[in-house]
Amino acid sequence: MSIVKINAISVPEGAGPELEKRFAARKQAIDSQPGFEGFQLLRPVAGEDRYFVVTRWADEESYNAWRDAEKASGTHGGGAHGSHGAHGGERKPVASGATLLEFEVVLDSLEP
Repeated sequence: MSIVKINAISVPEGAGPELEKRFAARKQAIDSQPGFEGFQLLRPVAGEDRYFVVTRWADEESYNAWRDAEKASGTHGGGAHGSHGAHGGERKPVASGATLLEFEVVLDSLEP
């Protein structure tokens, strides 16, 4: 079964649109990674102030390979924490903190 990683990102009030813009700019950047199965950016509603980045992976090894490559390149965190703009300029981080939640998929209604 797949694994799911959820990055709960604390975003200061008013910074949500910038976070969404940065993630949209990198939407397909992860698609070609071996073992990557999908990603969602969830906007908070009803009292929650954190965005959730939900990624699904074939296995822990695939996730670890991507994570290690991202750390080595300095782009881990992608849209939220990326420090370089499209033209190489510095950008302030949008998020003020993040927590990684990790799960194994036990049951999936989309799988036979």
